[in-house]
Amino acid sequence: MTTVHTVLGPVQADELGVVSVHEALLSVLPGAQYAHDITIDRAEAFTVLKAKLTALREAGGGTLVDATGQFHGRDLKLLEALSRSTGVHIVASTGQGPEELLGGYFLTPQTNPPTPWPAEKWADLFGKEITEGMVVPRVERRAPAGLIATAVTRSGATATDTELLRGAARAALATGVPVSFRYGSDPLAELDVVLAEGLDAGRVVVAGLDRVDAAGLAGKVAERGAYAALDHVGTEGRHDGTDHLTDAARAALVAELVAAGAGHRVLLSSSATGAAFGHPATDVAYSHVLTDFVPALRGHGLGDEDIRRLLVENPAALLTVS
Repeated sequence: MTTVHTVLGPVQADELGVVSVHEALLSVLPGAQYAHDITIDRAEAFTVLKAKLTALREAGGGTLVDATGQFHGRDLKLLEALSRSTGVHIVASTGQGPEELLGGYFLTPQTNPPTPWPAEKWADLFGKEITEGMVVPRVERRAPAGLIATAVTRSGATATDTELLRGAARAALATGVPVSFRYGSDPLAELDVVLAEGLDAGRVVVAGLDRVDAAGLAGKVAERGAYAALDHVGTEGRHDGTDHLTDAARAALVAELVAAGAGHRVLLSSSATGAAFGHPATDVAYSHVLTDFVPALRGHGLGDEDIRRLLVENPAALLTVS
């Protein structure tokens, strides 16, 4: 198969163009939609998001992956309308995590005593969003998810986080879509959990590897055959409780990875937030990688072939349903 799941249906992988592989469109901290002091105007959000996606397209972008998962504001009809009106392909995701952001139902299923959901239940939940379509609550299912996205608790994987990783890996193995997880405290050990389920490393993204505390780890992830995502391009210093590299340091790291022969396992993105409710936005343009970061990479000697591999070929290979 050479197609990718988008919100408007399957698209040939070679039609994706430049891919922003880890971003957020409408991002709502779970529960914020019920807060008395927060108003979510979807018409206004559409206008804002359309402008940002149009700027991405005009800068040369072709596809955006909304990696927010199931319950962080995912609005499939909004994403469909945005894709139609801007011409940007949108890949939506299933998945949940970390544990602290799970709803109570997923933390305390009907067992006595309450226990975390086992991997097989997560696999079934995520798998159906791929094989049957993503859920529009209480109404219908729509397009299939193109990515399983989860995150691990920053201080270290909990039992629930581990089951989430295992379940995501099983669903990916059964359906052919890739898994992306934002690492917690030990990306190599967390990657081992995913790979132990039999999933090929080339179907796995370890995100967040441009954190300051990830020094030296991107290369090790790439050595194992997984994708190393430097996915906060444009964010410098402290954000969301974590210290990130400067763009200058990121560009040097990318150049180092390419020189070491790992360029085919590197992904770039900004984790930019188009419209955020209940949490601070990552206020970086979706086009930042193209307009600001690519020139920095060229300053380190990367050429057209390198840039194409990072922004076009690697994401297409990852997102193609296997």
